[in-house]
Amino acid sequence: MKSRAIHFVLFVFIGLFSALTAVASEPVERTNSSALWFENWGDLSNASLAVVSPEGDRVDVQNDRGTPVFRLRDLASVVDGVYSYELRAASSEKIKIRNPVDNGRGKAAKTEMAKPYQMNGFFIVKRGVITRKDNQVEE
Repeated sequence: MKSRAIHFVLFVFIGLFSALTAVASEPVERTNSSALWFENWGDLSNASLAVVSPEGDRVDVQNDRGTPVFRLRDLASVVDGVYSYELRAASSEKIKIRNPVDNGRGKAAKTEMAKPYQMNGFFIVKRGVITRKDNQVEE
């Protein structure tokens, strides 16, 4: 009976650890009054962050290693409203190339590629600064 209890506790512990590890590898959106970036970057690389303003202006930020950082000062003019973003990056996990057209040529030909990562979201600018989403009250 004692052995079954120990096995159960180990099973639960391993399950929780696996779940936390999976969650831990997801980037987490962070903002301050003038910038957007991501924490918990993990093994992602070759990142591209596209931010679109309420008026349709688009800013692209690239970073080979580490998180891309968008700053409001990167825009020609800052307007209040909802800004949307799309984050794309490559993970260290490899997946099989399905279309041989995308495998390279000659000695550079490959059978695997980095698994792509994509995340979408939004943030709100009010009075020229990025505000927290949970502080918003619908009028």
